[in-house]
Amino acid sequence: MSPDQGLPAMSAPPPENLPERSELRADLKLISDMIEKGSRVLDIGCEDGALLEYLFREKQVTGRGIELSQAGVNACVARGLSVIQGNADTDLGNYPDDAFDYAVLSQTLQAVHAPHLVLEQLARIGRKTIVSFPNFGYWKVRRRLLLQGRMPVTRVLPAQWYETPNIHLCTIRDFLLLCEDLNVEVERSLILDERGRMTTARSLWWANLIGQQAIFLLRRKS
Repeated sequence: MSPDQGLPAMSAPPPENLPERSELRADLKLISDMIEKGSRVLDIGCEDGALLEYLFREKQVTGRGIELSQAGVNACVARGLSVIQGNADTDLGNYPDDAFDYAVLSQTLQAVHAPHLVLEQLARIGRKTIVSFPNFGYWKVRRRLLLQGRMPVTRVLPAQWYETPNIHLCTIRDFLLLCEDLNVEVERSLILDERGRMTTARSLWWANLIGQQAIFLLRRKS
């Protein structure tokens, strides 16, 4: 049985409830630009459905979502979105190969129990995969660890170590090595600064130092 079986068809939310593009989080704006009109999209860890709603309205996608929290699912359903409660670590195996044109995992990779298995599933489910995550190699993170000997607290990593949902923090370099191990090709990469703006990196070393967040468009190697 498909995980989506029994879900209501995607319907248009009331126009007055549709957010403007400027209300999208910075990385979500950039992710939306990577997705072609009319695509089939699965958003894993979709939170309140802001990205899915925007894509439905502006790019006429066929969108589905998976969200762990009941509050997030309720918010998505209130927007008229087809979202189920689920866990990326355990539920992605229910989807067939190439079920979607894009599988999106935004700011969630670091919170799953088995990132390598989740990424492997995403590359199987989606013809292309979009992943964004906070970069633990960011220079302010390194400085705090070096000078204060404490786990970092930043705009992207705002919680204290004892209350953070993040359990597998990685650097940009770590992520690229994982992609190589999984035979996943990087089609496009974006490095974001402290304010969520794209920044130019002259090399991988520089990107790993100045990037507070990263977004990758991936596909399976043929």
